[in-house]
Amino acid sequence: MQVSSLNEVKIYSLSAGRSLPEWLSDRKKRALQKKDVDIRRRIELIQDFEMPTVSTKIKVSRDGQYIMAVGTYKPRVRCFDTYQLSQKFERCLDSEVVTFEILSDDYSKIVFLECGRFVEFHSQHGHYYKTRIPKFGRDFSYHYPSCDLYFVGASSEVYRLNLEQGRFLNSLQTEASESNVCDINPVHFLFAMGTAEGKVECWDPRTRNRVGLLDCALSSVTADTEIEGLPSISALKFDGALNMAVGTSTGQVLLYDLRSSNPLIVKDHHYGLPIKSIQFQHQLDLIISADSRIIKMWNKDTGKIFTSMEPEHEINDVCLYPNSGMLMTANEAPKMNIYYIPVLGPAPKWCSFLDNLTEELEENPESTVYDDYKFVTRKDLENLGLAHLIGSSLLRAYMHGFFMDIRLYHKAKMMANPFAYEEYRREKIRQKIEETRAQRVQLKKLPKVNKELALKLIEEEGEDQQFSKKRKQKNLPSLLKDDRFKVMFENPDFQVDEQSEEFRLLNPLVSKISEKRKRKLKILEELEAQGQEEEEEPEGKASDAESSESSDDEKGWVEEVRKQRKLLRQEEKLKRQERLKEDQQTLLKPQFFEIKEGEEFRSFKDSAKKQKLMKKTLEDRLKLEEKLGTLNVSDTTVGSKQATFKLKK
Repeated sequence: MQVSSLNEVKIYSLSAGRSLPEWLSDRKKRALQKKDVDIRRRIELIQDFEMPTVSTKIKVSRDGQYIMAVGTYKPRVRCFDTYQLSQKFERCLDSEVVTFEILSDDYSKIVFLECGRFVEFHSQHGHYYKTRIPKFGRDFSYHYPSCDLYFVGASSEVYRLNLEQGRFLNSLQTEASESNVCDINPVHFLFAMGTAEGKVECWDPRTRNRVGLLDCALSSVTADTEIEGLPSISALKFDGALNMAVGTSTGQVLLYDLRSSNPLIVKDHHYGLPIKSIQFQHQLDLIISADSRIIKMWNKDTGKIFTSMEPEHEINDVCLYPNSGMLMTANEAPKMNIYYIPVLGPAPKWCSFLDNLTEELEENPESTVYDDYKFVTRKDLENLGLAHLIGSSLLRAYMHGFFMDIRLYHKAKMMANPFAYEEYRREKIRQKIEETRAQRVQLKKLPKVNKELALKLIEEEGEDQQFSKKRKQKNLPSLLKDDRFKVMFENPDFQVDEQSEEFRLLNPLVSKISEKRKRKLKILEELEAQGQEEEEEPEGKASDAESSESSDDEKGWVEEVRKQRKLLRQEEKLKRQERLKEDQQTLLKPQFFEIKEGEEFRSFKDSAKKQKLMKKTLEDRLKLEEKLGTLNVSDTTVGSKQATFKLKK
């Protein structure tokens, strides 16, 4: 059992816990329950409360004894008896169910609206009757006083099927192009339908006339909301005689009083997903609204969040068990979730033991895993030397691999790598030794690249530390320890070239300081070679004297810059002289050119002229040929152009 808490509201997920694979036999499941304590402690409130692949809708009968759910694949309906805590029956259908309604107090009368325009009726024994509606249906409601079924869907009409007479009645003609949802008020039986244009139309079934129209799309747009398209109505639910909640496709929930055209409150889920379900909780005056990602519970008077739940899988439908704190969801997963929230109400009569259990439970969330089985791929089997077991009962094929017993996996791994424990032990010992070494006094290890720059940074860091101690300031982080500048001391491409012109002009005093650093570098290298642990300062002048020398006055700096410029000029002169000598020594070799067939060689000037001519545009070339007389262009009487030209020899 998984326990979560939000706003100090504890939510117990009764379907969470370790699950067993479906392909295990009942005998093996019982054997695992005897051996494993965790599996034995797992709470399976209703046995096999799941679907093969996906569950789409879930409802509770009016007497509270039966829970019915529809799903795929194959399309089916499952009925669970709460008094027996097990499955009552399962029936397969011809096509997927869009929605369904339990007409009786128990499971004896059920209506299914299927995606192939079929309406299927089931009685206690099973399939009873099947008919079709003219257009694809999306939702329907049952009007108890007249025994009429109202179907809405991909049409402007609302189809009425009378179950007493067994025939279709005149349909209601609406202004909407399509309708998504509908509901009938349980008190005064007002029929309401939500359209694709974001409007809610209210009809009186007695007179078959429209009595009201609400523009919910316009009301859902507030200053805070960001809407890309036109919101359509995706959920609709009545509460009592006067209240109605409307959910939009953009994630807003609007609460209306039927006497007003303006909503009392607008609640945004902030996910931009269509609202799938709306439920009312009367004990605490809460509205439970759900989209495919989250279930939110909020106060219908203030809009303040009470609590929320985010299941692992997408939600398709939410069902609140009447007069209790139990909540069930149909989702995009085989297992249907059951939540128990003690604050909402007590546990149902058929599972009253939950009240005692929840008082003793601790927060111990567990994920859904198969602890007694290991998933391995074909490559893993080849590495373990168990490829010959493929096809045997020891391996169970699943998706892109196999499930195998965890004990067999451990034995095979030990045989494949018997020294794994020894390697692990050596690694742990090595880590312990390195930890103890880190506590000793260490030498300053300089990087391989930019050693002088690293030494300069270390010296500056030491000076900054002394200065910050005096001023009681925080030390700034060093460049050597910063990961962003790590490559500068590892990659040789970032080596500083001290002989370059830019470096010498920008750092005129670097020669004096670099000599002192080179001495320090030699001493440090000697200490590293000898393996000494203490760092000695080089003999000679004290550090105070060095610092005083390093700080030179402005006059010395100008003289040093002039010297560097003179040296650079001399080096340039030497380089020029060397280039001239090389040019004099090199001998020019004769070059040969090949002439194309059909051309005569006159001079090099002609070839240069041809190259210049080829670079010119066609218009310039034609003008040049007209001047030379080789081309003549003239207009004809018809309106076209005539060109005459002379061929060159």
